[in-house]
Amino acid sequence: MSSLSKTIENIKLENIIEKASLYIDDKEQIKIIEKAYNFAYKKHSGQYRKSGEEYIYHPMNVAIILTSVYADYETISAGLLHDVLEDCDCTDEEMEEEFGKTITKLVQGVTKLSKINFSTENEYLIDYYKKIIVGMSEDVRVIIIKLADRLHNMRTLWALSEEKQKQKAHEALDIFAPLAHHLGIHRIKSELEDLSLRYLKPDVFYDIAEKLNKTKLERDRIVYDMQEEITNLLNEHHIPHEIKGRSKSIYSIYNKLDKGKKFSDIYDLLALRIIVNTEQECYLALGLIHSKFRPLPKRFKDYVAMPKPNMYQSLHTTVFGIEGYLFEVQIRTYEMDEVAENGIAAHWAYKENKGSKSSANLTNTTEQKLQFFKSIIDLSHDKMSSEEFVNSVKDEVLNNNIYCFTPKGDVIELPKGATPIDFAYKIHTKVGESTIGAIVNNNIVPLDYELKNNDIVKINTNKSSTPSKEWLNMVKCSATKNKIRAFFTKNDKELYIEKGKYSIEKELRKRKIPFNDFFTEENMEQINKSFKVTDFEDIYLGVGNGKIPTNSVINVIFKDKEAEAAPKTVKVTSKNIDADIIVSGIDKVKVNLANCCNPVYGDEIVGYITKGNGITVHRINCHNLEMLEDRTIDVSWNTNINKRYSSCILVYINDSENHMLDLIQNISLTNVSVDGIKVINRGDKSVYEINLYVTGLEQLNKLILVLNKNSFVEKVERTIR
Repeated sequence: MSSLSKTIENIKLENIIEKASLYIDDKEQIKIIEKAYNFAYKKHSGQYRKSGEEYIYHPMNVAIILTSVYADYETISAGLLHDVLEDCDCTDEEMEEEFGKTITKLVQGVTKLSKINFSTENEYLIDYYKKIIVGMSEDVRVIIIKLADRLHNMRTLWALSEEKQKQKAHEALDIFAPLAHHLGIHRIKSELEDLSLRYLKPDVFYDIAEKLNKTKLERDRIVYDMQEEITNLLNEHHIPHEIKGRSKSIYSIYNKLDKGKKFSDIYDLLALRIIVNTEQECYLALGLIHSKFRPLPKRFKDYVAMPKPNMYQSLHTTVFGIEGYLFEVQIRTYEMDEVAENGIAAHWAYKENKGSKSSANLTNTTEQKLQFFKSIIDLSHDKMSSEEFVNSVKDEVLNNNIYCFTPKGDVIELPKGATPIDFAYKIHTKVGESTIGAIVNNNIVPLDYELKNNDIVKINTNKSSTPSKEWLNMVKCSATKNKIRAFFTKNDKELYIEKGKYSIEKELRKRKIPFNDFFTEENMEQINKSFKVTDFEDIYLGVGNGKIPTNSVINVIFKDKEAEAAPKTVKVTSKNIDADIIVSGIDKVKVNLANCCNPVYGDEIVGYITKGNGITVHRINCHNLEMLEDRTIDVSWNTNINKRYSSCILVYINDSENHMLDLIQNISLTNVSVDGIKVINRGDKSVYEINLYVTGLEQLNKLILVLNKNSFVEKVERTIR
């Protein structure tokens, strides 16, 4: 048995209880942790891991990691139970009966994540992000447990094949370490990165480790002397403090070497962390250190006044220390240090141990700590394609953001490239919709101005103003784009509803059907049921946008009565059996398909009796019919005909790229014939007018569905000239 396995087996329940008791005072909560251990021990009995040890030692190690970041008792309990639902004979109901809804939901969340085939390949990223966000939206603690689970798996990665080692290392580096970073859990992030590098580039990892060991004695001496200097300086000015050397992670050194730096040029290998009691003492200590040791220009960062999005706070400076060596110095309070090391999980520690430190401050900033997750949840609620969603998460949430200010000093977090319109919508949707201009740093700027870090932005509004569709080309945030689109969709919807209502009432007047006879509660329910909608407003909308023929709505109620009164249709004879269209009551007549709306087999149609040119057949929603008054006649498609029909569609593109080849490839997938393509340029956008030959409405609708799936396609519609 390996020494590592022995180390794992030496972990006992007492170790978990001892660590949890350091910050959890409630004895009942400690008992629940013990109960969770006993339950998991019983369920995992007889199970072993690939590394050779009994399975129970994995959840125990997960629990130990969770105590190191001050997770609450529910999180630790769920950590002990996290594999029980997936790997053991246990139902959700049994667990809920034993541990209640909250702990069970945490375990269910981790179980969902465990079923995902995490990968750094693009096709898997889509499923990964969508499913992981569901876990986040339920409870952020699910992710903390998953991070602890992955960290312990990385510690025992030696038990897997080399191929699996590299796969898991890539996942840890590309997916889990960034999540730990945005949660502010430095200790998990740093260890995940180092372990990943060890398996992905072992030569580089051990080379850096060896160089660090060779210079360790010299570095330790210099760091000790510098500590003494700063300690004496702070003591002279009566500032209570704690000071310690800070080790640089191997992965962070690798990153600097990878950017072309030499090992000897990495000046922040020498690092100190100074911990004081108050925020005021942070700045006092900084001033004293700068008065004695010359600071390196452009290396000062104030994350106390302007915390990072994961609520990391600290003062950073680099100074020329003793013997001319450069030192990176971090200054923070004890509270800031806990949050910096343990991240968002530390919040529960302060909540449990209210007397030890200022829990009120952390409680008040909990919402800010959760900003990262709320950003992702907001994205998942917006309607967008999978590709748009993944790009949004990567670009807007996982990448570096900028921070701008309102005139009152409120911080607004935005992705790089954001404009004043994004800023306005971030404040409130109503502010965004009524924006008419922007002033940045006391200068008037255009609405497509690219905001910079620390810009002070004032938005000018007008209550009567509304968004412009041009804004869609200016904004960066996907959430902003979707809010702008939603505004126009809502406006269009209202117009379509009015149009639909007018069309139905016009047809009722034409048929001389009293409104009171038609608009009864019973009739409206029958129509809703017929078209499978829940609200009659949806009927108006369908009629208004052309998806539901007006006659079809009225015929649900009055078709039979009209059929009794109408003259009987003459049977179709052999003379017209080969015709496309069957005309009610007429054996032989010249019939043309209207060029204005290009009806195809399957469309709802109506005939128009022309003067001297037979009957022209239109789609039922053709706007030209409104001018044709009462010279219409019932017609229907001949089901015996098997031919192709001419049709025309407009494909609206949301960029200025040439997508002709993409469109032709898409069309070829549906076996539709192309007769011609014309491009209409509209500034940054374009519209393709495509003439087609299709077998009928079914094939045409399939083509429209295929085209709409492309990210570059804004919409597709059939033409009515």
